[in-house]
Amino acid sequence: MNAATVAMVTSGIGMLVDTDLRLAVEALRTEGLTAEAVAWDAEPAAWEKFDLAVIRSTWDYAERVDEFLAWADWTARRTRLCNPAEVIRWNSDKRYLLDLAAHGVPVVPTRFIEPGEQCGEGDFRSAGAVVVKPAVSAGAADTARYEPGQHADALSHARGLLDRGRVVMVQPYLPLVAEGERALVFFSGTFSHAIRKGPVLTEPGVIDNDRVPHPDLVPYQPTDEELGTATAALASVPSPAALLFARVDLALDDTRSPVVMELELIEPNLFLQEHPQGLERFAGAVAAELRRASS
Repeated sequence: MNAATVAMVTSGIGMLVDTDLRLAVEALRTEGLTAEAVAWDAEPAAWEKFDLAVIRSTWDYAERVDEFLAWADWTARRTRLCNPAEVIRWNSDKRYLLDLAAHGVPVVPTRFIEPGEQCGEGDFRSAGAVVVKPAVSAGAADTARYEPGQHADALSHARGLLDRGRVVMVQPYLPLVAEGERALVFFSGTFSHAIRKGPVLTEPGVIDNDRVPHPDLVPYQPTDEELGTATAALASVPSPAALLFARVDLALDDTRSPVVMELELIEPNLFLQEHPQGLERFAGAVAAELRRASS
């Protein structure tokens, strides 16, 4: 019997800089699978030949989101896609935070401003320090934080995004982010490992799309409360089954309670290089997914 074939779905930039990609392909081959890295927009890409397509480093998807979502729908009709296309669509727009909040999951308070909606400095002045970013983005692109005296700059940033037809999100800047964001990684619904990373928006008023997205990584053991918050967030995802992979990014609010900053279900860095056991768990989860699909 031929070994099951797995596509590790990446992008042109992912092929160049995804340090986990080679490790993941080799780990899958150790599991007895045939695995290869394939760019999502490769032409032609015969997705029918794969038993499973696992999205990994499609790090340009936010720049071409409509094209990417169409690709996900198309590919899901030809092979088993993980995570599923409907979850990808839901997670591609950060308005999913409203769904999490509606399910009682603690999230960073967020206001969304739609193109055509009026906004002024008053929308930013009452919130103190704020973060402004587009609702569809990855890697903190087009994102900046603003101090209380920078409301005009925050408004200019928001209007620039709105003028380009992008939905804007405005959040309070959480001072305890200085202690690090927590990123909790799950495979098939089970917690695997976590890291703590340094703050990204270190300089107020600066949009830096070349910034390091995950600075100062250190292993981290989440608290029971953090694990509970992450688990509640995943339980609120509109999916009938546990997701093959997921990353829940948390920070502490002013009461030192964990709140969800982002729920990463499309192409998150899983920090496999930093966690060899996580790499083994990832490969095992992929192999188990294939066994479920064939049973």
